[in-house]
Amino acid sequence: MNEYSSLKGKTGLKRILHATGYSLARFKAAFKHEAAFRQIVLINACLIPTTFLLNVSRLEQAVLITVCLLAVIVELFNSAIEAVVDRVSLDKHPLSKNAKDMGSAAQFVAQCIIIITWLVILLPE
Repeated sequence: MNEYSSLKGKTGLKRILHATGYSLARFKAAFKHEAAFRQIVLINACLIPTTFLLNVSRLEQAVLITVCLLAVIVELFNSAIEAVVDRVSLDKHPLSKNAKDMGSAAQFVAQCIIIITWLVILLPE
């Protein structure tokens, strides 16, 4: 029985606690093994505290933090896509390239959203 099948049939708080443990373990693994994920986390470690120093409303601060966390979410999905593609086959294949490149494109869009949002909120009207 693997670690994930142990969640089958569990409900309530016990399931949530186990799922949280697995999520934190994968977050740690992503940080350890994925350079792009580390870069995004470190950038956010600078950007998110900066929001507390800015003269913006709480809503604007929440938006700035949310778009930063969007990049973390997208990179987790991107890393998951890459892991699945590599698990299926390490051979070069056009569909594998498409899957990996689309994950990268999603991260590019997330970065554009961050830049645009920060500029819209921080630049004077």
